[in-house]
Amino acid sequence: MAAVPTFVFLLLLLSALHISAAVAAQQIRSSNISLGSSLSPSSSTNSSWLSPSGTFAFGFYPKGDGFAIGIWFAQIPQQTVVWTLYRDDPPLSINSTLLLTKDGSLILQKTQGGQNKSIVSSSASRASMFDSGNFVLYNSSGMILWKSFDFPTDTLLPGQPLLAGNELFSSLSDTDHSTGMFTLNMQGDGNLVQYPNENPLTFPKAYWASDTNGQGDKVELNLDADGGYLYLLNTTNLVTVSNISSSVTPINSTKLLYRMTIDVDGIFRVYSISVDDQKGNWSTEWESSADKCDPKGICSINAYCTYTPNIDTQAVCKCVPGFDFIDGSRPSLGCERKSDAENCGPETMSPLEDTTWETNPYYMITASTTEGDCNEACLADKYCEAVSFNLDQQCRKLSFPIRYGRAKVDTTPANAKTSTFYVKVSGSCSPTTPSDQAGMGESKGGLSTKGILIICLSFTSCAFMVLACCSFLVCQNRVLKYRKISDKANNIGLVEEIGLRSFTYCELEKVTEDFKEVVGRGAFSTVFKGNLSNGMRIVAVKKLDKVLAESEREFQTEMRVIAKTHHRNLVQLLGYCCDGPNRLLVYEYMSNGSLADFLFKSEIPPSWQERMGIALNIAKGILYLHEECDTQIIHCDIKPQNILMDEDRCPKIADFGLSKLLQADQTRTQTMIRGTRGYVAPEWHRNLPVTVKADVYSYGVMFLEIICLRRGIDKNVPEEEIILVDWADYCFEAGELGKLVGDEEVDYRMLDRMVRVAILCIQEDPSLRPSMKKVVLMLEGTIEVPIPPCSTSFLSAM
Repeated sequence: MAAVPTFVFLLLLLSALHISAAVAAQQIRSSNISLGSSLSPSSSTNSSWLSPSGTFAFGFYPKGDGFAIGIWFAQIPQQTVVWTLYRDDPPLSINSTLLLTKDGSLILQKTQGGQNKSIVSSSASRASMFDSGNFVLYNSSGMILWKSFDFPTDTLLPGQPLLAGNELFSSLSDTDHSTGMFTLNMQGDGNLVQYPNENPLTFPKAYWASDTNGQGDKVELNLDADGGYLYLLNTTNLVTVSNISSSVTPINSTKLLYRMTIDVDGIFRVYSISVDDQKGNWSTEWESSADKCDPKGICSINAYCTYTPNIDTQAVCKCVPGFDFIDGSRPSLGCERKSDAENCGPETMSPLEDTTWETNPYYMITASTTEGDCNEACLADKYCEAVSFNLDQQCRKLSFPIRYGRAKVDTTPANAKTSTFYVKVSGSCSPTTPSDQAGMGESKGGLSTKGILIICLSFTSCAFMVLACCSFLVCQNRVLKYRKISDKANNIGLVEEIGLRSFTYCELEKVTEDFKEVVGRGAFSTVFKGNLSNGMRIVAVKKLDKVLAESEREFQTEMRVIAKTHHRNLVQLLGYCCDGPNRLLVYEYMSNGSLADFLFKSEIPPSWQERMGIALNIAKGILYLHEECDTQIIHCDIKPQNILMDEDRCPKIADFGLSKLLQADQTRTQTMIRGTRGYVAPEWHRNLPVTVKADVYSYGVMFLEIICLRRGIDKNVPEEEIILVDWADYCFEAGELGKLVGDEEVDYRMLDRMVRVAILCIQEDPSLRPSMKKVVLMLEGTIEVPIPPCSTSFLSAM
């Protein structure tokens, strides 16, 4: 019997030796980077750290007109990037430096002497770049503090699992590794799913899935290092849930390198390359779909995708009738209505045959009808832009934008009936017919065509000469008037009239010390800190990137409108600059940052009573913009980032009225919607008239964030809680409001009132939302808060 324990002991000893050898081998195959080491793109010999075999490199690589930090295959001629740090940041300058400091922090110095950016602030003792493509920081005990494998971008490497709750995002293009249009999501239910990169991620938007839901939150995606196949592994019992792809057999036993990447076109693929390949050609071993129109949203709004196998090398986007591409060089951005279309005749319904769309009708005619009746109903409805007529004789009215369009895949018999789709188009002018042209050969007086042509050209020339002279005189007159206006403005500004000070660009350069200190950035402006009156007053100087190409008089007119708004909950405009092409605005300085920082980043969160006071003050500011100032202003972008806090923690609305000064293309996103995703009212999506009720919706979303002390979309919570609007609606209907505030002690009667107000504000139908006047009265307790209508999402959940 003594032989058995001895045998077991020997097995354990051999196992321990094997593990030690494996660990030692792994350590040997990593390059150790000591504290104090640095990288710079300006150095030809010190711009990256290589793995021991030179397979991978970590460091600076070219991006646009600058550089980015990432990891790539170093031995392959064609650079293949597998990971990017801060992928959505602008390119870094050649003066940037990446430094592993003496105290163990990984720091990015954007410019020499410039502001540093801490990548990893832990006290590391060393760093290593492995042949697996993983960059790792260790502490003095040899424990991992940080590794790049935990933060994947668009690529998965062997030995790098995609854990539950994590996702990959495609790149914007083959050369731009910024976040693109698609995501591959390893969900907490064990299902691997592909979606267009649009919030919220709901299953109807999915276009590929592993169908392994229900396996739990311990399932991860892996890429095998030897066979190059993808598989889902349940880490609880180490059982393979599903083999996504098949194994790859190397030719002539050649060692292959593998990677799995979600490509720009939304399809994820497994690639291989021989370590001896000097040409750098990757081979596609497996792909999630052979049809390049499968990814939803590949052609964005008002466009549909076509793809012919063996003919097209990529998906081809086409616009619906009456539309052109938003950007001809980037068809994937979608289409917008033609701005130069002639409207000479009546509107008609143009058939769009052999296409399928996601149809979210705003109205459905369920009674038995015909295609003709369906089209007539759309022509009679000014809000109707398209209709879908199905086999069940249901007529679905749609408004733009429409999305997820694609050409039908013909897998049904030729005589099979399908649904039809029609788009409303404006009537065009009738072209001149050949018979009409033939009748123009002679005039009534018998003149030849040549004679008529000479007379017409002579008359046209004289008319142009007269027009040119008149235009010159009018222009001269306007120049004289402009100089008088400009001189007057330069002498007295607008101080006497509206209390604004007119600054020159040089003055604001001095005020901001040559625009030295940046305190904020927006989509169309940069904000700098400055000092007026020899430092007696701190101001915020907003430098607009691009404003309406209009005259100085019109810019000053907009300043008059904004300057006439005076309310304790609006950020005060103090002055402006209209100097040549430069347009700047000078505001009072708000020392406590934004409401977003106050709610989500404060070490000590604001109390319930303080938050309710903030919500009431913001509502009063919006009410003033809607009903009480001389000119009604719809803000269009109410969100915590646009609410600033003064030194007394009083909230003030910023950027109101600023949209009037911006060029049209600056207020558009890819969905042609003004505002910020997550706070945008549904009517923007439906191309319906937008009123002050759009601000009410945005306020409702923000009010829920104030109540719950969390962001509207938070991926760090259970799946059913990710979208706050839906979660709050569910908790209210289920009578479980306590879940919204956790352990915080609040008056639950007051909590019920406040949640009711928020839900009323976020009703899909604008007519069901209260005005801001009623919102203020409900928050003050002056009037009763009605019970919101039961939502469709709650009913479907039941």
